[in-house]
Amino acid sequence: MKRGDVVLALFPNSDLITAEPRPALVVQRDHLETGILQVILALVTSQMIRAGHSSRITVMLATPEGRQSGLVTDSVVVTDNLVTVMDSAISRVIGSLPMVDVDMALRHTLQL
Repeated sequence: MKRGDVVLALFPNSDLITAEPRPALVVQRDHLETGILQVILALVTSQMIRAGHSSRITVMLATPEGRQSGLVTDSVVVTDNLVTVMDSAISRVIGSLPMVDVDMALRHTLQL
């Protein structure tokens, strides 16, 4: 996996007890090498009502970026919903997204 990959992952629910398979975006830098087999992901949702915030990026399938994402519907990358999961929670890479807009959203979310 590398930064910008869209993956199918077992993403924890907000109760931190349950999880469900869903798309997510790899947001951590490549080759972080922490010694722990884990990765930082941003939630990807098809709930378009969540779009329109500075910490969220809309992915439309009609665009070249949307087509390379591997997503099956218009979606929103939610950089204000980040999680660290073990590599084993990721089943596969389904596509990728450019990180320019995501980086801006992450800067907004984390006030960098």
